[in-house]
Formats: sequence, C-alpha cells, structure tokens
Amino acid sequence: MSTFDLCSGTPKSWIFLLLLGLSQLGLSRGLYFHIGETEKRCFIEEIPDETMVIGNYKTQLWDKQSEKFLPSTPGLGMHVEVKDSDGKVILSRQYGSEGRFTFTSHTPGEHQICLHSNSSRMSFFAGGKLRVHLDIQIGEHTNNYPEIAAKDKLTELQLRVRQLLDQVEQIQKEQNYQRYREERFRLTSESTNQRVLWWSIAQTLILILTGIWQMRHLKSFFEAKKLV
Repeated sequence: MSTFDLCSGTPKSWIFLLLLGLSQLGLSRGLYFHIGETEKRCFIEEIPDETMVIGNYKTQLWDKQSEKFLPSTPGLGMHVEVKDSDGKVILSRQYGSEGRFTFTSHTPGEHQICLHSNSSRMSFFAGGKLRVHLDIQIGEHTNNYPEIAAKDKLTELQLRVRQLLDQVEQIQKEQNYQRYREERFRLTSESTNQRVLWWSIAQTLILILTGIWQMRHLKSFFEAKKLV
C-alpha cells in the first residue's frame, strides 16, 4: 500500500479520512447551557489517571432587540477551573469568549470542571444571559487522526493500527480505573461493616449494663422494703 499524501491521495483515502473525522466528532460530548452574569456552572467527569482532556467552548450573548443569541464581543471572557478527585486545583485560567482548555489527570476519580463569566468586564451583560457551547473530549478522542495521518505520512492501515492502539491503551486505563473504584468500594464496605459490628457490640454491652443496674436497683428496693 502506497504512502498517504494529501495532495495526491486517492478517493478511497479521502473517504477513509472523512469517515474517520466524522467518527471523531461523534465521540465528543457536546452540549450547551445558559448562565447569568455571576453564575457558575460545574460538571463532573469520571476520568482515569494520566488521561488528557480537551474542552472547546464558545459563548453567545442574548440580544433583547433581536430576541436571539448572537456571537459574544471580544471583551467577554470565561474563567475555567478544574479540580481533581482530591479537591486540588489543577487548572485555573482566564480565557476569551471562545477558546480551548486542556489538562491531564494525575489521579483517577471524579474531576470537577467549572466555568463562569468574568463579571468585572461584563457590566453591559447585566440582566441578560449567556449561552455556552461546550465540547469535552477525553482520552484517545482528543487525537486528531486526519492531522496525524497527514503529518506522519501514514497509510490507511497504519493509521487504523495507531487508532486501535490508542483505544486499547484507553481501555486499559478505564479497566484500571474500574479496579480502583472497586477497591475503594470494598474498603468503604469493610469500614461500614466494621462500624456496624462495633455499634452492635456497644448496644449489647449497654443493654447488659442496663439490665445489671436495674437488677441491683430492684434488689436494693426490695431489701429496703424488707420484701426479701
């Protein structure tokens, strides 16, 4: 099979790259949401360790006159903050009205991704609302395979093998993360069972001590009344 070349690629090569690019778009997590001037919106993503995450966003500002969302002005910005499962801030940065943020997870678990507008520059935005389009890609989905094929001169087979290897690596990370979650769940279950056991023992001891105290009290009462 001949080396791939963008300038002289065969129709079959172009169709392959087109389908590959469309498959990459289908694997991204796209959504949009509305926020106010000082409102913060956060999302939780379960991410394995040593995994790259790319977020692309763009903002639209509500226009009262036309009653629709229009592209935001350059002065408007978004602040992005990312915390890992331990609550440690791994990304805190100011961006423009449209941009991309990237980070790599170093610990597995739930990562919190928060976005909010820079209200100090948005006095003109008071009383309105902002629409934020957000697309989050995780793991091998962050790779731009058509660009990799063009850069490294890969054939269709080589590019497919590269993609499969990346997918296998991501699957291994997901499996390790599931084992990590299973271990944490097991430790939590064992801790809960141990606490329940000690609580049951404590309840039993309290009942025994209460019974002994009641018997001694009744004995003293009967002796005082000379009934025994």
